[in-house]
Amino acid sequence: VQLVESAGGSVQSGGSLRLSCTASRYMLRSYCMGWFRRAPGKRRVAVAIIDEYDTANYGDFVLGRATISHELNTNTLYLQMNNLKPEDTAMYYCAAGPCQEMRSSLSGFNYEGYGSWGQGTQVSVSS
Repeated sequence: VQLVESAGGSVQSGGSLRLSCTASRYMLRSYCMGWFRRAPGKRRVAVAIIDEYDTANYGDFVLGRATISHELNTNTLYLQMNNLKPEDTAMYYCAAGPCQEMRSSLSGFNYEGYGSWGQGTQVSVSS
């Protein structure tokens, strides 16, 4: 079971980035897929989640600024982030796992220990 994120990047405040993650087709069709992030000194939190029916859910802090999507023909999960802010600086992780627990993480449930994770990719936003 492998999830491999693309390189993140460094942008200025107000800029945009698109993260990608390759996964197996089985994962994309069978589990919820999500993006999480961990800022320095903080715990990992959910950013955006999508299920096999393309139903997406987002953390309040990215509403209107992020779009999660997947392409089954390339087995790729994406996170498009716009109007980035310095507080978006974090290590971003791709995840696959059970939908109930993953969606609950948007409300504060600690999702650590569930499902599969990528190695993480750094996103830095300067002011």
